[in-house]
Amino acid sequence: MDLFKAIVIKQQEDEVTYGVEQISEDQLSQGDALVKVAYSSINYKDMLAVQKKGGVIRDYPMIPGIDFSGTVVHTADGRFQQGQEVIVTGFEMGMSHTGGFSEYARVPAEWIVPLPDGLSLKDAMVFGTAGFTAALSIQALEQNGMDPKNNPELLVTGSTGGVGSVALQILSKIGYPNITALVRKDHQVDVAKSLGASAVIFPDDLGELKKPLNKQKFDYVLDTVGGDVASVLIPQISYGGSMSMCGNAAGLQLTATVLPFILRGVNLLGIDSVNVPIEKRGAIWDKMSADWNITQTTLTDEVSLEQIPDTIEAIKNGKHLGRTIVNCQNA
Repeated sequence: MDLFKAIVIKQQEDEVTYGVEQISEDQLSQGDALVKVAYSSINYKDMLAVQKKGGVIRDYPMIPGIDFSGTVVHTADGRFQQGQEVIVTGFEMGMSHTGGFSEYARVPAEWIVPLPDGLSLKDAMVFGTAGFTAALSIQALEQNGMDPKNNPELLVTGSTGGVGSVALQILSKIGYPNITALVRKDHQVDVAKSLGASAVIFPDDLGELKKPLNKQKFDYVLDTVGGDVASVLIPQISYGGSMSMCGNAAGLQLTATVLPFILRGVNLLGIDSVNVPIEKRGAIWDKMSADWNITQTTLTDEVSLEQIPDTIEAIKNGKHLGRTIVNCQNA
């Protein structure tokens, strides 16, 4: 195979740098399936990956990109065949295993999900890891009682980011009428409403964490940011309600007492999208390809490999909206 393009992160002494390089197939991590990458997407974790002490990359040099869609070039695994369209998200991709910011990727076949009917390769990365995480969050909340027939009061934090923007759209599409979006900046208000929010609030509207129990405002919270935001919200969840948690942009620490859990029966639902067993992934992708398919209305930007740094900076500075996909075919 000829040389091809990929983003490569390097560490030299205390300096971390990254950019597009020409690489060969032997620079890809081991795996029994070689895939020609069509699209990848840029996630919060990818931003962390290129930072000094970002806590994501385990070995340098590394190709980042925690997800991709593409076409199988060749494989030694009988479950897949040459020319088959596939999706890969999570596992060790872009961390200790070369990832999706590349024209080609090589992965273990057990990481692969066949592209479901109803989604194109581009659609798959409009969802990407962020959409997959949003879908897992909604599924967990519904398994714990959330149902549009009951008209619950919902709150989505980080509502104009990758996970939050997809979550708003899915929740609106499947019939939830009372969806409050938490935003940080004025220009995000109209964006959140266009994505399906029926009301929009700011962090100051949540008040402060003064009491172990506060007025019950929300039946279910889909939290994408963690930290102080999640801490303030837990005492405001209604009796028997739940909060899903999938992110840490607002911090790693959680301040709470046991009272919301033992006096109101509140459930805290951890959402992991990295190591979800492969046998459970297909069902989620099937939902996203059918009843939960919002790819035609998603706030989306498309960039090339060379343009990735601009999006990384926007995410780092809190200026990124919606989903950004990477067209690796035009690299």
